[in-house]
Amino acid sequence: MIEPIRVEIADEAIAALKARLAATRWAPEPGNDDWSFGVNGTYLRELADYWQNGFDWRAQEARINALPQFRMMVDDASVHFIHLKGKGPRPKPIILNHGWPWTFWDFRELACRLADPGAYGGDPADAFDVVVPSLPGFIFSGMPDEPPGYAQIARRWVQLMKALGYDRFFAHGGDAGAYVAAQLGHAHSRAILGVHMNLPVVPGVGHDQIDPDEFSPAERAMYEAQDFAGRHLTHLMVHIHEPQTLAWAMHDSPIGQAAWMLHRRRAWSDCGGEVERRFSKDELLTHFSLYWYSNSFATALRTYSASVFHLGIPRLNESGLAIPVPTAVAVLPREIIHLPRPLVERNTDLRQWSVFDRGGHFAGAEEPDLIAADIRSFVRPLRAAE
Repeated sequence: MIEPIRVEIADEAIAALKARLAATRWAPEPGNDDWSFGVNGTYLRELADYWQNGFDWRAQEARINALPQFRMMVDDASVHFIHLKGKGPRPKPIILNHGWPWTFWDFRELACRLADPGAYGGDPADAFDVVVPSLPGFIFSGMPDEPPGYAQIARRWVQLMKALGYDRFFAHGGDAGAYVAAQLGHAHSRAILGVHMNLPVVPGVGHDQIDPDEFSPAERAMYEAQDFAGRHLTHLMVHIHEPQTLAWAMHDSPIGQAAWMLHRRRAWSDCGGEVERRFSKDELLTHFSLYWYSNSFATALRTYSASVFHLGIPRLNESGLAIPVPTAVAVLPREIIHLPRPLVERNTDLRQWSVFDRGGHFAGAEEPDLIAADIRSFVRPLRAAE
């Protein structure tokens, strides 16, 4: 059964968070003015002070509740999702897949642009019915008895979309959500009309198979600047191998949890080292508060080990394309992973390859207009071909 829900955090929980913030035991910080050893304390104190004394959770909660939210059981766990009906003559269904440390709220601007293009200067004929689920174990979605990997999440999303009346639909994803979208196109091609990703994922293709000479000159510069080990490796290894050790600390400290997520927001976005160029304090603290109030940091991390994130998606068979449905990739300069176009073309039904001069890992949140336009241009000829 699908039931409408509202986000309603108790006054006591808000007061308890503020009390914890006030009682923070701040760490010493030698030689870290330039963030070279991690999150800078001057900015973190500024953010914490605003979280305690200026941030208005109730205002953000009202914004969240302005979008229609629902919950339903899929197998052994509940799924929380936003469902926006398209405002146009023939909306197509699309599911938007987030990652970590994202929340469903990262897609709010993109979802609104896709559902109601006319309100943003677009053509209503490009409208979508938009579904934005919280990944299993994230925020308001329950954790199944066994933490699910990409294959299990993709299967659950097919069930979710069918329950909403969509036997066939499009999928978009970034971060872990790109792996889910790729798995949908790979293993559920009868249900998927097309896959759009801003982080390129090809099932069965590891990053050891990349030939740098296959990149165009501009894209090779992005590839060489990605610094995967420096920006991502420590994060990845801890999340895969010691998620619970990390969780004990993070669930006891809102400052610790905020610092861990803040570092990723700053390092992976196209912000030039100034995180508020991409995310305001209110935006950052809304995401951090969602994780804190839902007590979901630990369960969200389990996606990494359950999915064997670093090994990608195995091929189900060796014949045919890895993603046999129409595929599109948006290439952004500050994405954490890049693949050469020829490699993607050999393994997918690639219909669109768009290279942008700005944007990073949180593409839908950083550049909602660019990503919305890119999804629309990808889907437009597919609509016409029906």
